[in-house]
Amino acid sequence: MEENNTHTNPAEESQKEIVKRDLKGTFKSLKQFLKDLLDIRTDTDRDSTIEAVKKDITFKGHNAWILIFSIFVASIGLNVSSTAVVIGAMLISPLMGPIVGMGLSVAINDVDMLRRSLINLGVMVVLSVLTAFLYFLISPLNGSNAELEARTYPTILDVLVAIFGGLALIVAKTKKGTIASVIFGVAIATALMPPLCTVGYGLAQGSWSDAGGALYLFSINATFIALSTFVVSKLLGFPLVKYANSKRRRFIAQMASAIAIIVMVPSIYLFYNMLKESYFKQDAQEFVEEELMIYKESFLQKNSTIATFDGGNDPKIEVSFLGKEIPNSVISLWREKMKRYPNLKNTSLIILQNENTESYDQLEYMKEFKRRDSLNILNKDERIAYLEDEVSKLARFSKNEIPFQQISKEAQLNYEDIRAFGYAQKIISDFNKVDTIPEFNVVWNDSITKEKRNKDEVKLKKWLQFKLNLDTISMQSSIEKASPKISAKAKS
Repeated sequence: MEENNTHTNPAEESQKEIVKRDLKGTFKSLKQFLKDLLDIRTDTDRDSTIEAVKKDITFKGHNAWILIFSIFVASIGLNVSSTAVVIGAMLISPLMGPIVGMGLSVAINDVDMLRRSLINLGVMVVLSVLTAFLYFLISPLNGSNAELEARTYPTILDVLVAIFGGLALIVAKTKKGTIASVIFGVAIATALMPPLCTVGYGLAQGSWSDAGGALYLFSINATFIALSTFVVSKLLGFPLVKYANSKRRRFIAQMASAIAIIVMVPSIYLFYNMLKESYFKQDAQEFVEEELMIYKESFLQKNSTIATFDGGNDPKIEVSFLGKEIPNSVISLWREKMKRYPNLKNTSLIILQNENTESYDQLEYMKEFKRRDSLNILNKDERIAYLEDEVSKLARFSKNEIPFQQISKEAQLNYEDIRAFGYAQKIISDFNKVDTIPEFNVVWNDSITKEKRNKDEVKLKKWLQFKLNLDTISMQSSIEKASPKISAKAKS
């Protein structure tokens, strides 16, 4: 019995072998299927691709005019915020030639192609920016919009579009029998055309920040497109350019490698920073929605929420609330919860609260009661302080007041040529202090001589200063004809 248990049945062994062979065959078939599906090496025409890329590098003749017209169309689309028009411009744009040439020339160590690519890239940028600048300079629509503002700063989506667009372009160009066509530039133009148009818009509007941000976005996208071309060319084993001089070949190879490293390292670092910023904004949005928006005592203004990454140096989340004042204990709890989010650990939380709080409401109520002189709601100490302040105001008023009726009667008795007499408090400020000066207005009869009027004015002024015990007074005088007197006989 034990021997029967230790030996395997030959039929079972045969069945296992069949299963193993079937699984191995299935795996081989799947592997071959994926190889046939994804392998592009066998269908790559390296020599024709190099020639096609070299042909598309030069910007002159037809390519130059196509670029000008496509930039005009894209500028119009951005100006009226029409995505469909911008896409239409992308379908005819030949922007990718020099940029692909840069990536391929570094990959195959072709210095001549690299020099031509850089020169024509400069021509392309200048021509595009100048065209967009002229359009926005004469366009009657000068306002900014979402389409233009979206192209003033690079985001992770722009970089991803440039990377995968560049990969799609170079892979399409390497296929046997494929003729280089502007249709391959659609994905590339998505990342290149709008930023160049926005540079022209910024220059036309005198906004250096918009122009600089758009040019920065274009530079990053162009770098990643060239980098994608470089990587695919290396993976597909494009032949290196051969030089008769072995030293020159090694020098060219070293220089090309150095250029590739110089381009790749900053690009990878930039991509990493953009990725961190993207993660930061995702966590910030999640934190606001899950922690702050559920607070029912106040209303969160979501459209006023600002998450600033600032390169990771001083990240901030700034939110605004309406309603009741949020206690410090709640704010402290939010800051502690924010540390649980992996990308918000060193982030500052800034809470902005408007004047619609309990303390502000109480202050407004007090102002309203005070305005209406509603002293009944004040306590004893507050009432005394308020009344003392009012008494002080009345004392200051009475100090500046003069017995005008008595003074005017005496002035009429002493100076028979006075026809009218007026008084007012004149407020003067030299912007450092405010002073109050008594001002008298004297109207003389026209029968008085000039000499006598001047003499009487001096005497009147001195008398008023002495009578009222004032150091400074102001006096204005004028002459008015006396109205004819009506006799008693005529009156009767």
